[in-house]
This record gives sequence, C-alpha cells and structure tokens, in this order.
Amino acid sequence: MNILVVVGIGTLILIAAYFTYGRFISKKVFELDDSRTVPAVEMEDGIDYVPTDAKYLAGQHFSAIAAAGPVTGPIIAGISFGWVPTFLWIIFGTIFIGGVHDMGSLVASIRHKAAGIADTMKTYVSKRVWILFNIFIFFTLVMIIVAFTDITTSSFVNTIELADGESVGGGATATSSILYLILPIIMGFCLKYTKLALKWATIIFLPLVAVSIWVGQYIPFNLNEVLGISLEGSQKIWNFIVIAYCFIAGIVPVWALLQPRGHLGGYFLYATLIVAFIGIIFGGFDTQYPAWVNSFGNEGFWRPMFPMLFITVACGACSGFHSLVSSGTTSKQIARESDTKPIGYGMMLAEAVVALIALSTVMILPKGDSLLSKSPNFVYASGLGSFMELIGINKSFGISFGLMAFTTFVYDTLDVCTRLGRFIVQELTGWSGKGGRILSTLLIGGIPLILMSIKLTDPSGTPIAIWSLFWKTFGSSNQLLAALALVGITVWLQRTAKNKKAWYVTLIPAIFMFIMSTWALLDTLRSYTFVNGAFVMPVGTNIIVPVLCLIYIVLAIWVVIECAPAIIKNSKNQTQISTEA
Repeated sequence: MNILVVVGIGTLILIAAYFTYGRFISKKVFELDDSRTVPAVEMEDGIDYVPTDAKYLAGQHFSAIAAAGPVTGPIIAGISFGWVPTFLWIIFGTIFIGGVHDMGSLVASIRHKAAGIADTMKTYVSKRVWILFNIFIFFTLVMIIVAFTDITTSSFVNTIELADGESVGGGATATSSILYLILPIIMGFCLKYTKLALKWATIIFLPLVAVSIWVGQYIPFNLNEVLGISLEGSQKIWNFIVIAYCFIAGIVPVWALLQPRGHLGGYFLYATLIVAFIGIIFGGFDTQYPAWVNSFGNEGFWRPMFPMLFITVACGACSGFHSLVSSGTTSKQIARESDTKPIGYGMMLAEAVVALIALSTVMILPKGDSLLSKSPNFVYASGLGSFMELIGINKSFGISFGLMAFTTFVYDTLDVCTRLGRFIVQELTGWSGKGGRILSTLLIGGIPLILMSIKLTDPSGTPIAIWSLFWKTFGSSNQLLAALALVGITVWLQRTAKNKKAWYVTLIPAIFMFIMSTWALLDTLRSYTFVNGAFVMPVGTNIIVPVLCLIYIVLAIWVVIECAPAIIKNSKNQTQISTEA
C-alpha cells in the first residue's frame, strides 16, 4: 500500500473533525464567547500577558507542543507494535481526547485570569489538590527536560552513514543549532526596538534559518574533537549547554526569545510538513513495515500493547504537557475566546499530522533495516532526506534539515518547560522578583542536569541511553498528567457549563487515560522490582526510575481521591435539579 493512502486518509479525517467535533465542543461544551474580556487584554504587562494575533500565536503554540513527542513517540510505537494500531490511536486519540484536553485547558485558563489548570482545581476542589497537582507537574516537567535534552544532544555527537558512502555528522547539526538560536534573539530585538514589521521580519529571518542549515555542513562544530574527549563526554557538555539555554529562555521576556523563536519554529514545522507531503504525494513510497508487530516475544501482543501503545505515542495523540502550555503561556496571549478553537483544538490536530508523517518514515522501511536500531530522530531525519531528494535536494542536506527540524521542535518545548517550571516553583515557594525568577529557574534546570550526569541502567543492569530510559517514565507521567488535567476540566464544566452533560466529554477520556497511564507506571515499577516473580530491591542508581514511578502513582491516586467527591457531589446536584425541573 502507498503511504499516500494512509497519511491522506488520516489527514482528511482530522480536517473533518475540526469542522465537526471541533464545532460541537466550541459551541456545546466550552461555549466560546468573544464578548468576554480575556486576561491578555485585561492584565497586559508586556512581559507575560501580551494579546497576540492568532496567526502569530498559533505558530508559537504549535512549535511549543509539537516537539520531540509527536516524532519520537509514533516512531517507537510504530516499530514496536506496527503502523496500524499506532495510526488508529493517533487519529482517534487526537480527535476525542488530545484535542479536547488542549482546548479545555486553554478555555478553563482564560476564564480564570490565565491561571494554570492546577489553580482551576484549587478553585473548585481544594488547596491540597492544588499543591499535589503542582508537585506532579513539576516532576513531569523534569522528565520532559531530561528526555528531550538528551535525545537532542545525541544528534550533536552521532553520525548517519549514507548508502553512497557520504555521512552526516552531528557537528553540522550543532553548528546549525547554535546559529538558529541566535536568529530569533536578533529578530525579537528588531521587532521590539525598530519599526520592522512582522511580515518583513519573517521574510528576512526565515531564509536565514535555511542558510544556518547549509552553513552547518561546512563548519561542523565537533566538540569531542575540539576538546579531545569522548563522544559520551561531549554529549554531557552539550547537555549542560542546552540547560544553560533553558535557564536564559526561562527568565527573559517573551518578546526577546519565546515569541520570535516560536514564530520561526512554527514556519519550520510548516516547512517540514510541506516537504513531507511532497515526498508522500509524489514519492511513490510503498508501505514495507508490517501493519502489526509483536516485539515482545512470549509476552504476547495485546498485553504489552495495552497499555504501552497509549503512553508511547505520547504527544502524537494526547499530552498532559499541552495543558501546561495552554494554561501557562498561551492563555496569557489569547486575544479573544474564539481563537481557542484554531489554537487549542486545531493545533493538536496539526500535531497529529506531524505524528502521521513521523510514522510514515517507519512505514517506508523494511523490518530489520539497520536504521530502525538508531534513535528516532535519525529515522525521522532519514525519511525527510528521502522526501527532499524528490525536489532535487541532496540527501545529506535533507537529513541535516530533518535533524535540525527535530532539534528546533525540542528547543521550542524546552524553553516553555523551563518557564512553566519557574512559574510552579514561584507559586509553591512564594519566591518573587528577579531573585525568585533566577532561583526557581535554577531549580527546574538543575535537577535534570544532575539526572543526566548519572550513568543509568535498565532493569537488567545494562547501560542505556538516558532519553530511552526516561521515555517510558515521561510517557506515563505525561499521559497521567493529561488524565488529571481532564479531571480538573470535568469539575470546572460541572460547576459552570450551561449544558449539564458537557462534562461527559472530558470525564470519559480522563478515565481511559488514567487507567492506561497508571497501568504503564505499575508495569515499569514491576520490571525494576520483580525478577522471575520474586521481589528484588533496586540498588544504586537503578532505584531512581522505580522511585519516580511510585511518586507519580501515589500523587495521581491522591489527586483523584481528592477530586472524586467533588465530581460525585456535582453530579448528584445536577440530577436533583433536573428532577425538580
């Protein structure tokens, strides 16, 4: 089967969902009304609260949420379970769970002065839930920063060997990455302090992004060669450099980096989509990878797929991190309520398209291909390189483009994660002012840096890539965060929605995601603590992952226990009112 059929059908279903289910939840569930004054207008301060044009904000929001998740997750899941189950979850998970989650988090936030989803739960449940939820979010952000930083820096030190003997080195990606980070800073200051219009800034700076990719191939920055150290050592230094970038991005005003970087990153995303669709439409690539795969031997097929498929795909179908972006930064820039549909629901559907494209880079490879054993970013970059060959672009440049695209997606998420983590630490500790911003940012960046400096192993004691080790933990905690956010949105809808059945739209997805995520965490915990049916106490650094799993499980169950009485009480009150009427 041609991959055009698969990706084309999936894209058409997503477009149809925007105009049907998206319209339904906009009118019947969230009741959007442009006559309401939004926080960005009411509380404008030029730093965090800035009313922003929907087209500009959509690119920023899209680039923030569409990071490594919708690329890495679908590739890992496609390789592990086959492309059919991965495809189905991406499509229907996005339409009925991920999109509703993202838009609900955004609308709930702007109805509460752009407060985070945790504050919404504080308003309608209790302060204790607010504290628990914020702690859960903090740990999830740490996992995201660890997994995404490590997988990004792996592309700065590794190399792809092409069939013609040519190679694409990590040093080229590193150079392009550094140049790319400089561009939005210059753009931000030009927009702020000159009369340069956004249109002309885009025309000037967007081609420079392509130039940075081209230059990188000729001026590779191989840190291991410069310092005379191993690839492993150079990656640890790159981890430190990326975390330093996160620190800076987390404290500067949004106009200085976040907004222009998000704007350029959004166009980069659109460019990758265009390139991918050219390859998918005109490349004639057939599906070679199996539709269904059992990668788990005697464990069977359905058992590991449930629940692991639903946490591995991660951001490609649903992501708790999106609730933090929606209610943490995007809600402070929404100019009117109706913008929440294209930005909240629409951009999640667009992310699903990114996930389908990532999945297609697996589908065109035969099972057993050596590329499938490499990191997902290399699978993705190689696929884009093949697509770009169709328009006469050298494959090595295409792969560099793909790696740079992947890196760009991650940067967009990392700086948002750091800013959100800073917000949470400041709320929990009361640290304020410039000193509070600095200390809070150091904390959210310092813990991931410590974790990435430790040599970690899998349950059998074999050393393993940090990103790979933490991906399951990140996926489980991220999806569990989505479930808890949906619980908070459910309580809010019960108390405020005119449609007394609106809360079912969020409660059912919340229950499904809670079961799958908790199940996956328990599986991961079991893999580290039980060997051949007997309990074994993890030793050394091996204890980190099971401890994190246990923390997530306890916090999540505690939050649900706190929220359940509020949901039941509201449900009974609605039933009583309906009966009396």
